[in-house]
Amino acid sequence: MDSCNPFDKVGNIGFVSTRFAGTDGVSLESAKWAEVFEEQGHACFCFAGKLDRLPERSYLVKEAHFKHPDIKDIFRTCFEEGKRDRSTTNKIYQFKEKIKDHLYAFVEKFNIDVLVVQNALSLPLNIPLGIAITELIAETGIKTIAHHHDFFWERKHLMQNSVWDYLNMAFPPHLPAIHHVVINTSADNQLSLRTGISARVIPNVMDFDDPPPPPDAYTADVRKALGIKENELFILQPTRVVQRKGIEHAIELVKRLGMKAKLVISHASGDEGHDYEFRLKEYSDLLEVETVFVSEIINEVRGVTKDGKKIYTPDDIYPYADLVTYPSNFEGFGNAFLEAVYFKKPIMVNNYSIYAEDIKPKGFNVIEIDGYVSEAALRKTEKVLKDKKYRDEMVEQNYAIAKQYYSYSVLSQKLQSLISDLAGC
Repeated sequence: MDSCNPFDKVGNIGFVSTRFAGTDGVSLESAKWAEVFEEQGHACFCFAGKLDRLPERSYLVKEAHFKHPDIKDIFRTCFEEGKRDRSTTNKIYQFKEKIKDHLYAFVEKFNIDVLVVQNALSLPLNIPLGIAITELIAETGIKTIAHHHDFFWERKHLMQNSVWDYLNMAFPPHLPAIHHVVINTSADNQLSLRTGISARVIPNVMDFDDPPPPPDAYTADVRKALGIKENELFILQPTRVVQRKGIEHAIELVKRLGMKAKLVISHASGDEGHDYEFRLKEYSDLLEVETVFVSEIINEVRGVTKDGKKIYTPDDIYPYADLVTYPSNFEGFGNAFLEAVYFKKPIMVNNYSIYAEDIKPKGFNVIEIDGYVSEAALRKTEKVLKDKKYRDEMVEQNYAIAKQYYSYSVLSQKLQSLISDLAGC
């Protein structure tokens, strides 16, 4: 009997989401999946409301973006106000039909064999998009991988709404053509309990098979650009400024170390307002910790600001950090954790649930806190910063563990298995 070749049945893969652009977790992980699929011989195409991918392989529909004015208005009405009348329902269906027409055109234009839906069937920031994708799958039976990064039940402010019928229908949908993927075991458990849907766990990854290249000449002035003096430690908080990141713990750690140091926060506040940023500035002043916010000179690509300052990428600044702080209270997985390990930097991490359940058991050696900065964590931080031999052994051990569990080669095996199942091989 001839062996089945999944590549005979799955050639072109269509990625669908609200956006594939920038440095958000969904965009970054989607790019990694696409890279692995391409290496396996598939051709990847993208459908979204904002795109920075190859134009010839992209299909842009502005209404697919959750920031489109009409889509934002639907979200505000249904979630923030908790209202819904006939006109709201009509508006949802009007945009659903428009987006669905484009989805059909996308599948036809690029001869898509498999859809990979990135978070658009789990987080209802764009309700019409989720319904449109669900109906397309139901109507065509197209094989689909639904890659869920966040579920609406993980966000307290989404639990009060006027669209439970749509959430039960499409976030996520329970259809035979869909193979569901989540990024941690807790999400797998909750998905099964709440919907009866079974999923595969595929964690976020980095290319641990290929270590980062040494810093180039462009980055030679990074410490100066960040305002870090020669005798100061560079403590990096590589996250957005949002409350669940627990950045107060990083400020306290720097204060209690009693060493000359600057805490550098790389990303901006984003869509959640600036109140928390003001709080952190006040707290830093109170503890007399130098905390600098540098998002204006950190971007996904190098460049120059309007006032002539050099723009660096996150990869440009990691090599110069002495310590990475990651005291989050909650994360879907923890990309910044993997980044710190990839760049062989010691890391302080809070014992958030996904870390405790999925990452910690792998055996990583980190500075761990459990909701507060303990004396033990402080002593270990001092040892890490002062004892180069101990620090080097720590980061090399962590890199080896990450390569075993979170590398592209691991992702490649898991995606190959998934495509084989979709192809019936």
